[in-house]
Amino acid sequence: MYPNAITHRGFTLIELVTVIVILGILSAVALPVYLDYRTDAKTAACKGALGGLRSAIANYYTFAATPAGGGNAAFPSLAILGATNAVMNGAIPDNPFDTDGAANNLVAGTSKGTVVGATGGWAYDASTGQIWANTSTAGENGF
Repeated sequence: MYPNAITHRGFTLIELVTVIVILGILSAVALPVYLDYRTDAKTAACKGALGGLRSAIANYYTFAATPAGGGNAAFPSLAILGATNAVMNGAIPDNPFDTDGAANNLVAGTSKGTVVGATGGWAYDASTGQIWANTSTAGENGF
């Protein structure tokens, strides 16, 4: 060491640029994986909500066939399905793929997998008891 040498502590520009490049590469790899997790979580939530809705519709149909339910097996109407505590215990669940901003909306549908009107909520065919996600998200409207 030289007697009057000044020692500087810190990072060089090359070291800083290297760290920034490495962080950029890591974020480029991690971001698509994170987006896939979000889509997978929405898909699972949608399938779970549809399972609950379909079970409630089947229970309503079965109860309607008993003497206590009127003795006439029938699926709930759109109005009855949408009413709180009529078919579901509470309100119908939200569709996680809803894009129209209105929560719990339910529209009349005629063909499973077909989007009716503005996307969002659920489409229901009261004549067959079928219900599906009313969304144009690729692959999600066929549940």
